[in-house]
Amino acid sequence: MIVSAGNTSALMAMSVFCLRMMAEIQRPAIAAIWPTLKGESIVLDVGATIGADAQQLMDFALMGGAMARALFEVERPTLGLLNVGVEEIKGQEQVKEAGRLLREAGIDSIDYFGFVEGDDIGRGTVDVVVTEGFSGNIALKAAEGTARQIAEYLRVQCRARFWPRSAIFLQRAPLTGCAEKMDPRKVNGGVFLGLNGVVIKSHGGTDAEGFAAAIDVGYDMVRNGLKAKIENDLKKYHASRPSESAATGMADEV
Repeated sequence: MIVSAGNTSALMAMSVFCLRMMAEIQRPAIAAIWPTLKGESIVLDVGATIGADAQQLMDFALMGGAMARALFEVERPTLGLLNVGVEEIKGQEQVKEAGRLLREAGIDSIDYFGFVEGDDIGRGTVDVVVTEGFSGNIALKAAEGTARQIAEYLRVQCRARFWPRSAIFLQRAPLTGCAEKMDPRKVNGGVFLGLNGVVIKSHGGTDAEGFAAAIDVGYDMVRNGLKAKIENDLKKYHASRPSESAATGMADEV
């Protein structure tokens, strides 16, 4: 297991070079743990692969589902594809094609929910949200910025007048609970998926508590057999797909 707070690109390059990619995985993904109204969800990719195609999104779904089973210890996590709408006719072609692949694959380790929108992430509509790295990274940074913005609003109001300070004092317990839910240190640690090993990327500016949380994530991934779960899901998925030669032969007969 590797846990680092260094440069993300350098860590990814070194991890791919040293550990190598898993068989059948074309591109790696970074999975983030996301606090929601229902608990926590997993969102991937948040920055490793920009512009993923349909098959790569399918691979992300398999890896994200395996991570959810390892982290949340649920037998069949729900999974959705991030899109601009929930209707099947909306979205980019690669996203619509990935939705078709997930519907037709019938993977028994994943409960495919369908398309989800940006506000579904915070609601906790599904256990796993799959997207490509460009939109995933923007969503992650927007959420972190919004959390800091709300926290700053509260601090400004506390300092402004007596009544807000007294009101906040009376509501100290629920506000403390809210602050803990929004504390990025509690969910620190992006998991590099698709490698022959467990690599965790911690925020570079976190403190000891945040780094400890990243180590805990890595420990859970190793203890619950993340790598073995991903390999098993990939094996079952590819075994259920018709070979390219068989598909070509059927097309020739037609």
